[in-house]
Amino acid sequence: MPQLKDKVAYVTGAASGIGKEIATLFAQEGAKVVIADLNKAAADATAAELKATGAQAIGVAVDVTNEEQVNASVEEAVAAFGGIDVLVSNAGIQIVHPVEEFEFADWKKLLAIHLDGAFLTTKACLKHMYAQGRGGSIIYMGSVHSKEASVLKAPYVTAKHGLIGLAKTVAKEGGSKGVRANVICPGFVRTPLVEKQIPEQAKTLGISEDDVVKKVMLKETVDGEFTTTDDVARVALLFAAFPSNALTGQSLIVSHGWNMQ
Repeated sequence: MPQLKDKVAYVTGAASGIGKEIATLFAQEGAKVVIADLNKAAADATAAELKATGAQAIGVAVDVTNEEQVNASVEEAVAAFGGIDVLVSNAGIQIVHPVEEFEFADWKKLLAIHLDGAFLTTKACLKHMYAQGRGGSIIYMGSVHSKEASVLKAPYVTAKHGLIGLAKTVAKEGGSKGVRANVICPGFVRTPLVEKQIPEQAKTLGISEDDVVKKVMLKETVDGEFTTTDDVARVALLFAAFPSNALTGQSLIVSHGWNMQ
């Protein structure tokens, strides 16, 4: 039997990259999937791809930093599918500069997308999870940078650390109602977000792009390999489908051994 049969999953940043991989796996496992993305055309295209396989999916437009848009998109999802069982807060960006050169506007923009977005989608979905009386699973997309730091990434590291605090609080508040909250902490995944960083870091650090990959990004892994979107999606499925409160308030690192706990 599919692990997410008839569950409704709302996934942000789901039109591409890790979010799309998670949405696709969830659909394969029987979920009704809401592709929530800033790019409505891309969200609709991804939803169409999933529907072509026989899955139930819709695309919704959302800027996760906009409370009205978040609330409206969640209500649209509930109207279409009857509830919300799983939230995957995945939307994110990356901006790299040393702290002394970081523009305050860029700092605020990154924190808004990662932290405000996680808070607003959580608040909107929790209301329905509590009212439904069947619990739910909230999954935050953290990073190895939820556990440690890298140069040039002050707001990203700050935001990813913050998601662990939010998840722990939601886990404690939601436990009596069967709502779990956990964080996935991937290593480097070769998405467009990471591809963009390679030349940026090469320029800033004064090294070759090949050295950025081998000596910066993958230096601490056990096998010199990138984490894949499939790796991350499988952990998301574990969190989404887990049957009890035994697995809540946790953060799981998926990084080819880059960070071990």
